[in-house]
Amino acid sequence: MAAFPDRFADIEALEEYMTAPPPALERDLAGLAGDIMVLGVGGKMGPTLARMARRAAPGKRVVGVARFSEKGLRERLESQGVECIACDLLDRAALEKLPAIENIVFMAGHKFGAAGNPDFTWAMNVGVPFMVAEHFRSARFSVFSTACVYPFVSVEGRGATESTPLLPAPGDYASSCVGREMMFGHAARKYGSRAALVRLEYSIDMRYGVLYDVASKVVAGKPVDVTMGHVNVIWQGDANEQALRLLAHATSPATPYNVSGPEVVSVRWLAQEFGKRLGKAAVVTGSEAPTALLVDTAQAQKILGAPQVPLAKMIDWVADWVQRGMPSLGKDTHFSTRDGKY
Repeated sequence: MAAFPDRFADIEALEEYMTAPPPALERDLAGLAGDIMVLGVGGKMGPTLARMARRAAPGKRVVGVARFSEKGLRERLESQGVECIACDLLDRAALEKLPAIENIVFMAGHKFGAAGNPDFTWAMNVGVPFMVAEHFRSARFSVFSTACVYPFVSVEGRGATESTPLLPAPGDYASSCVGREMMFGHAARKYGSRAALVRLEYSIDMRYGVLYDVASKVVAGKPVDVTMGHVNVIWQGDANEQALRLLAHATSPATPYNVSGPEVVSVRWLAQEFGKRLGKAAVVTGSEAPTALLVDTAQAQKILGAPQVPLAKMIDWVADWVQRGMPSLGKDTHFSTRDGKY
């Protein structure tokens, strides 16, 4: 990758850079038979993942599926060469009319508001995966999951590994995410479909994520809660690349991969670093718990390499973006939540 830019002038520049495909991704996708479909393309990461796939594999059909409730999203994706199909994945008849595409990135799910709408959460996070995995039983899947499938682990270690027992954090969201993994695992065993389970922790770009949440509080003079005192973070471009590359490593039985940055990052330290860059005194509240949601990414790094964008550069970029008052997605990560009520 060329030298990192010092800043991003605007959203267009940010997304152009974020979706530039690394050579390793181009090679992996070139080696895959068939086209690519992204189910749940309308979320925070889906549009840039689909665009990256299109740029990395110009000879393949890239299909994005969502309800497309966000104004202008469908038109924007289509202008970038992504074929769009409107579909409510809870409608089985509609789901079964989708094209039979060999490689599927599954990004659909429900998190925020899960505590107040548990039946919908379970329908989206378990019912939809069951129907998708059963219907597309001959497909190869890269399935977005979460670190919430693990228990809290000691902040003194490197984080949960893929062999850590799935004793999810509290709440319907975490438990239903274990259910999502089980549905794809069941299909892999029953039908021989292949799946890689992407246990992602805290993807970030300039407009949302743990770094944005901390920086925006520091610049506003608001306290940063450090009770959930440690996190892992990864640049969204790196997370998208790894999720797409894991299509080439999908297996039967399904194989989980922790995807994030390699560091266990102190939230207190992050607040202080943003304070230095923003010229503000960081205010913190609470005291660090001895445990947190953390993942060890050694297994993914062994086959995919380390993420390309280092933590210090992400901090610089976010500080610059926040200081200039650039746009936010308005979606708090709630990373400090420990009771599972998102």
